[in-house]
Amino acid sequence: MASKRLKLGPKAHLPFKTANKVRRQQLHIKRKQALDGIKRKERFGRKREEEKDPRLKENRLAQNVPVTIDKKRVWDDVVGDEGDELGLSIDVERLKRRKMEEEEQERQMAVAESPIGAEQDAEDEEGESDVDSMLEDTEDEDEDDQDKEGSSDSDADKAERNRTSSPPAKRATSPSGSTMSTRLDLTPEALAAKFPTLFAPPPDPKILITTSINSTLHTHAELLTELFPNSTYIRRSAHRYGHKYSVREISKFAANRGYTTLLVLNEDQKLPCGLDIVHLPHGPMFHFALKNWIEGKKLPGHGNPTNHYPELILNNFRTPLGLLTAHLFRTMFPPQPELHGRQVVTLHNQRDYVFFRRHRYVFRDRKSSEKSIVGTDGKPVKGVEDIRAGLQELGPRFTLKLRRVDRGIQRSSGQEWEWKAGSEKVRTRFQL
Repeated sequence: MASKRLKLGPKAHLPFKTANKVRRQQLHIKRKQALDGIKRKERFGRKREEEKDPRLKENRLAQNVPVTIDKKRVWDDVVGDEGDELGLSIDVERLKRRKMEEEEQERQMAVAESPIGAEQDAEDEEGESDVDSMLEDTEDEDEDDQDKEGSSDSDADKAERNRTSSPPAKRATSPSGSTMSTRLDLTPEALAAKFPTLFAPPPDPKILITTSINSTLHTHAELLTELFPNSTYIRRSAHRYGHKYSVREISKFAANRGYTTLLVLNEDQKLPCGLDIVHLPHGPMFHFALKNWIEGKKLPGHGNPTNHYPELILNNFRTPLGLLTAHLFRTMFPPQPELHGRQVVTLHNQRDYVFFRRHRYVFRDRKSSEKSIVGTDGKPVKGVEDIRAGLQELGPRFTLKLRRVDRGIQRSSGQEWEWKAGSEKVRTRFQL
């Protein structure tokens, strides 16, 4: 006898048990379908209400903000000029803004407390009112004179008068400015004095790429030569009776031949595991752990790179150590990119992991089935309603994690370091 189909009521999603295994599976499926139906009904009902009143959607999005580890990020309290140390987790932009506000408050208090300053302000206000009235009188007289002699003035003279009298127009800010971009102009002065070669205007880079001794990562190193402009790969392999050059000897060799940076690709079980970057001629030296290496040809829908100089995007480097790392990568790319190549290299820092990506971009017209570009506030960006940007990843892609910053170039023993990882005690405290 065929079993009758059960009709689920509003309480069908409540938990209950049965001894039959097949029956339990069927009840689980029916319970899941009932839950999905209830959620779908609530979702479509909320959508209809929000279409009538858009403020409901704005309030819902304002309340439903996910609490991530980035939202819980903690910063160190700084007193005085301690913000230049590499081991502190400090937002340089926020520290600079706070110092400017304190200086402005001190200046206003000093002006308010001094009687001479108050009298001077009153005199300035009176003088300004007198000047304004005089200007109004002279403007009226000038207008009368211009009415009489308006026919004698040419259009060129009027344009020249308007250009000199009116202040120059300021360029409008970008409508969708990046909230994650790196402010390289906020570098602490003490940090720039400690590493003057990193913070000087970068020359045209010339990079020497090599590997660890007797490495098998020749293909990976050749891919790095395509990623970094003006780079050369020299193998470090040698027979057992040959001399094995150290990093200091290779750095001296490269500095004498005009190289600006040395890259050493480290290997573990025939896979890249680390990247050491030496800023020539005297350091510092950065040690990065390297993970998740994927070649460009293994990426779905990848493109073929060209020899054009790429644009460089540095995202979310906010602390003194982060700015130091950002300036290191800035010196490895030419300061003037070739825009007609439409290639861009992005280094995005998130939770002290630096994600390395390379793309080719194109601007095209928006299709009728596509939505408009939405800004950080969740609203469509004005001025680009009919434009869309397409990205094609070129590769390779990998992830870097900073482990140590050496003061000079690496030695075999007794190395002096400026910063070393491993002292993090709190998950919500980040170094970059």
